Amino acid sequence: MQTNKRDRPILLVTLTSRILGAISGFMAIVYVSIGSNLGDREKYCQTAMEKVKKLPGTKLLKASSLIETNPVGKTDQPQFINGVMKIETKLSPHELLKALQKIENDLGRMRSEKWGPRTIDLDILLYDDLKVKEKNLTLPHPEINNRPFIVQGLVELGYSHHFLSSF
Repeated sequence: MQTNKRDRPILLVTLTSRILGAISGFMAIVYVSIGSNLGDREKYCQTAMEKVKKLPGTKLLKASSLIETNPVGKTDQPQFINGVMKIETKLSPHELLKALQKIENDLGRMRSEKWGPRTIDLDILLYDDLKVKEKNLTLPHPEINNRPFIVQGLVELGYSHHFLSSF
């Protein structure tokens, strides 16, 4: 496998996460946003949460309230319901991202336009205190402070609000 110097820290983080999970039962604390604005929005969110619970080496610890929000970016679409889940997982950030995208696809998520309507939207917000900046994965999620429902959900789940300003 070829990597450049920029890729090595991410590879190291992924390998470290896998090794810790395999050896010591290490579980990362991860916050994931959830949202829907098509069809039976609550059912899509509940089904997605059930599927997250079934991911290997993953526990759904708690979920925030689901709240109705206006769309961002493309505003001529139905309102969303959004919330945040707190999970514990042995999956690496990349494995979790792939698993969440599979859940989205299984629930009919179509990626036809940026910020377009969707049956389900699952985003990794925080993965322990990990910082990652790649094309397909940025941690912490860059929009945390731009989405009040995320801040509200994190606070509801016990995440210290004073840390949010540092992102």
